[in-house]
Amino acid sequence: MRRLIAAALMTACAALPVSAAQCITSQSDFNAYKQNLANQAAAAGVGQRGLAALQAANLSGITWRFESNPSSQSGTLQGDPARFLAKRSGSTADSFINQTRSKIAKNPNTFASIERNFGVPGSILATIWGLETSWGGYLGGTDIVDGAVTLSSYCRRHPRFEPHAIAALQMVDDGTLSPGTQGGPSGELGHMQFLAGNWMKYRVDGNGDGRADPYNAVDALATAANMLRRNGWQAGQPFGEGTQNFNVLSVWNDSGNYLRAIVYSAERAGG
Repeated sequence: MRRLIAAALMTACAALPVSAAQCITSQSDFNAYKQNLANQAAAAGVGQRGLAALQAANLSGITWRFESNPSSQSGTLQGDPARFLAKRSGSTADSFINQTRSKIAKNPNTFASIERNFGVPGSILATIWGLETSWGGYLGGTDIVDGAVTLSSYCRRHPRFEPHAIAALQMVDDGTLSPGTQGGPSGELGHMQFLAGNWMKYRVDGNGDGRADPYNAVDALATAANMLRRNGWQAGQPFGEGTQNFNVLSVWNDSGNYLRAIVYSAERAGG
C-alpha cells in the first residue's frame, strides 16, 4: 500500500506544471529570471547546449532601453506609407520600390514557385524582406539569445514572448543558431527577422536541400509565405486596407504604419 501511495504521489508531482518564470522590472533581477526560465526550458525539452546558452546570456541593453521607452515604437507617419518607407530604408520610397521590383525580376522562378505553393505574391514577400533586412544586407547586431531572453523577462512583454525565448534555445540545440548568432534586438533572426517560435512553427525547406535555414533567403521567403497562408491568406485576393489579407499581414507586424507601407510598396512593385 505504501508503495502504491508513493507511486501515486510521484505521478501526481510529475503532472504538475512547471511554474512560470516571474517577469522583472529591474535589470538587477535578470540572473534570477534566467534561473527560473531554465526550469521551464528544461521542461520544454531544451538540452544542454540550449541551457548553456541561457546560462551565458547577458541582458541586452538596447532591448531593455527600447522596451523601457514604448513611445519610441510609435511613429508620426500615420497614413503616409511613402514617408514610412523612406524613413525605414534611408532612401526614398521610389528607390525602395525599384529595388523591390529588381529583387523579384532577378529571382522570378523563386517568387513564382513560392506563390504557386502558398498563394502569396512575390511583391508582398520582397517588400517585407526589404523592410526587415534590406534584402539580406543587414541581419542585426544583437545576440539573438540575449535579445530574446531580455524581451521575455520584461514585464510589459512577458509572458507573450517567453515561448520565443525558449524556441531560440531549442534552435541552439538543433544547431540552427549558435549562442552568438546575431539578429534584431527582440531576438528576430534570419533574412525575414522571424521570432524564434514563429520560425519553429512555420519553417519550410524552400530550396529542397533537406534543411530549413532562416539564413537562406529562399527558405526564409517560403517560410514567410507559409506563415501568412496558415494564418488565413487568401490566394489571388486583394490585400489593400480593409481586406482579409491586410488583416492577415498583422501577424507579421501589428503596426498600421508598417502594414500600409507593405501594401503601398507591393502594389507598385508588382505592377
